[in-house]
Amino acid sequence: MLQAILIGLVAALGVLGDQMGSLYINRPIILAPLVGLIVGNLEQSIVIGASLELFFMGAVSVGAYIPPDTIVGGVLATAFALSTGRGIETAVTLAMPIALVSQAIGNLCNVFNSIILRWTDDYAAKGNYNGVVFTHWLIGMITVVRRFLLVLFAYYLGGDAVGNLINAIPEFVTNGMAAAAGLLPALGFAMLMRMTINKQNIPYYFLGFILAAYMGVPVLGVAMIGVILVLVKFNFLDKQAATEAEAVQGVSDDDDF
Repeated sequence: MLQAILIGLVAALGVLGDQMGSLYINRPIILAPLVGLIVGNLEQSIVIGASLELFFMGAVSVGAYIPPDTIVGGVLATAFALSTGRGIETAVTLAMPIALVSQAIGNLCNVFNSIILRWTDDYAAKGNYNGVVFTHWLIGMITVVRRFLLVLFAYYLGGDAVGNLINAIPEFVTNGMAAAAGLLPALGFAMLMRMTINKQNIPYYFLGFILAAYMGVPVLGVAMIGVILVLVKFNFLDKQAATEAEAVQGVSDDDDF
């Protein structure tokens, strides 16, 4: 029970990733190692966290799109995979279904949140500052407590059941999931590229691809070259030129206005 409570607190901590600025503590690459410390398998949890991070890389909120719950999906998938002694393929198999179920429960809770927001409007109309603050705290606590309780009871009550279910899965299915796990990072990158790619940065994408695929430059080397290109392109090394460019940009904007 103590282990389930601690894992639930890890999920609650993940909610704060969006409440205290973009700390990225809500991502699987951060939460999975914390679960590994609790379960007692840090090394494997780091590998699982990195794999799930690639899997969920494209799961970000853009406009009206609500992504799957990567917090609950990542935490529970890691916990179940480690507790059953299975590998990455098990975590990848469980992560998305769990994330979608948690998202559905979250959408149901949002119905109640919309009612609470009406209270906020009433408090604001009356000039009741404390009432507005209370409703914001209430919605935040509902979000935190929902994930905490969901992870706690799912892990505590479903550990044995999930373990039996995983053991009953045929080997060809788990082997297929292991193969799919190698393809899913590419899908995550593709989803991310759809939001970021444009005519200005696509040459740099192909430059990185050529360096990695044909010239054997490791990922760290490609990243360092990218940092150098950013420093040069945006004149970070020439403060005077950067200042003049900002001044020209400001004058141009004023003229357009």
